[in-house]
Amino acid sequence: MDDTTHTRVLDGYATGLLAIAGAEGDANELANELFAIGRAIDGSDELRDTVTDVRVPVERKQNLLADVLDGRASSVAIALVNMLVGAGKSRDITEVGRLMIDKAAKSQELTVAEVRSAIDLDEATIVRLEEKLAGATGKRIKANVIVDPKVVGGLVAKVGDTVFDGSVASRLQELREAWA
Repeated sequence: MDDTTHTRVLDGYATGLLAIAGAEGDANELANELFAIGRAIDGSDELRDTVTDVRVPVERKQNLLADVLDGRASSVAIALVNMLVGAGKSRDITEVGRLMIDKAAKSQELTVAEVRSAIDLDEATIVRLEEKLAGATGKRIKANVIVDPKVVGGLVAKVGDTVFDGSVASRLQELREAWA
């Protein structure tokens, strides 16, 4: 399957799962939850290798994920993950979650900002960040926060093609350049 076809297939899954999520509860929250689950799977070599291994039966993958996610994810999010695993889309959970977030934001006329932070941000901080990014871009913003240990401190926000880099690494680089 070429990249364009693969993207269209994932877009179809995102559309369908977003409709299910909307019928079952808060579609935005479920999209964020699915994205976070995908990132957690991607971040664990052992878990990722197991759930993407074609030799491992689907039921075993689903049971493993249900055990890992028990108490950490909603039952609806676990069901959405199980649907993707059952459809052979284990490798694409993060991307489907991202597409769901984008679609949910567009339906509310919001622009998604991908924000990378070394730590999880509380709701009040996210709201202030969305307001600042809205002021800087002139758009209504929905922040999708990704905890990324590579961002040692500060934040890196991407809105479309515009990057706002307030990370410690970029500030240190600016100091190095100033002293050179």
